[in-house]
Parts: sequence; C-alpha cells; structure tokens
Amino acid sequence: MSQPEYTSPTERVLSWLEGSTLHIQFNNPARHNALSVDMWEAVPQLLSLARTDDRVRLVVFSGAGEKAFVSGADITQFEDMRAAHEAVTRYEAMAEDALTSIQDFPKPTLSCINGYCIGGGVNVAIACDMRIASDNSVFSIPAARLGLGYRYSAMKNLVDLIGPGAAKDLFFTARRIDANEAKALGLVTRVSTSQALPALLEEYTSALANNAPITIAAGKAITAEILKSAPNVDSERCTALIRACFDSKDYAEGRAAFMQKRKPVFVGR
Repeated sequence: MSQPEYTSPTERVLSWLEGSTLHIQFNNPARHNALSVDMWEAVPQLLSLARTDDRVRLVVFSGAGEKAFVSGADITQFEDMRAAHEAVTRYEAMAEDALTSIQDFPKPTLSCINGYCIGGGVNVAIACDMRIASDNSVFSIPAARLGLGYRYSAMKNLVDLIGPGAAKDLFFTARRIDANEAKALGLVTRVSTSQALPALLEEYTSALANNAPITIAAGKAITAEILKSAPNVDSERCTALIRACFDSKDYAEGRAAFMQKRKPVFVGR
C-alpha cells in the first residue's frame, strides 16, 4: 500500500513529515497567520491522510514567522464570509469541521505557540491534546468585543481545560494574557524562551517517537470518554443562542467596528 504524501491544498498551510511527526504550519505571516477559508479547509484533509498512516505518531500545529501562532480570522474575508445568514452558517460549519477533526484525531496533537494566539488560534490550540508556548506569546478570546457567537464545542473545550471560573473570566472580559498567566491557568503546559522553543518541541517529538503508540492511543480515547457531555445537554438551545448572536445588531456593530478599527458600541439587541 502506497504511503500518503502530505501536500497541502493551499500555500497558506505548510505540511511535512519529519520522522514520526506530521507538521501542519499556518502560513499567512503577512496577516499574523489569520485563518482564511482555505486554511480551515486544509486541516481536515491533512488529518484524514495521517489518521491511518502508521508513520505518524504526533501532529504538531505551528505558525509561520516569529510573531504569531494564529491571530484569529482573516479580516479580509470577514465581511464576505460572516455577514450574510448563509455565509455565517457555512463559515461556522467549516471551522467546526476543522476543529472537530483535530479533537477527534486518534493520535496525539500538539500546538507549538510562538506569539499571538487569538480567537480561532485559541480554538485550534485547545482542540489539541498538548500546548507549549514561548514566553512572548499572547492569548485572548475577543468574541465579546465583536459580538460573535461562540460555539458550544469551543466553550466546552475551554471549560474542560481551565475550569468554568477562568473560562468565564477570559471570555467575559476578552482581555489579553501573557504566557505565564496562560500556564498558571492551565491553558498551556510549558513555557520557554523563543530561542529554546525548538528544543522543547524536540522533547515531545522524541518522546512520542519512542513511547508505545497503542498505550498512548488508549489513554487519549479513555480521556475523551471521561470528558463526554452529560446526556441532558440542551444542544438545540445552545445552537439557538449562537444564532441569536450572529443575527443581532450588536454583531453587525462589532463587525463594522472591527473593520473600521474603532471601539464598538453595543446595545444588547
């Protein structure tokens, strides 16, 4: 059976196999690796190839350049992709598909964060099993400043990782935190200088290359079972609440203010 070639469908996502590690790198440095449509769409395709490739024991996500992991959505597509009702539905489904493909991937995943990790960047990071970061990294979830709806799955990942109190603090205030506070909250596991980050990453790629893959896969699957939602979650209500955000005047104001680089004025409608 032929082995898959990890050729990315877009130049804005780089992919390569290095030993037993598949690297997926967001490559939009001119926009601080903001996620465009083609970047979201590339992730499930690459992970689908890696799922049954016995050569792959770890998938590492990173950002090209020295300034950002992922800085959020690509604002050049923001108006077109998230303004109309149908476009919102498509965009949310596309992002959900990409993030679900990371979370449901049966092998270990790791985010190697250097610089800005904002919005969708946090979502990518918390969908992974492990997170390491440089000490100059900055984290934020700015949904409340934009009037965006935040999906149940993304909020659950955040709450599961850092607890409801810290999750609500970050979400309600939309404040930025540094790598040390992110580590204290449990948002990342380990922090190093930018210069030492490649060596720290090497610790993980080496460990996953040498440790028993069946044992690791079992540990990941059992952890997922432990974290499953209760059967009485009202998913329809969650979906309706998110839709109300995107249908609101506040969302239109948040989007306009973001594009115009001004402070939004929200009225709660």
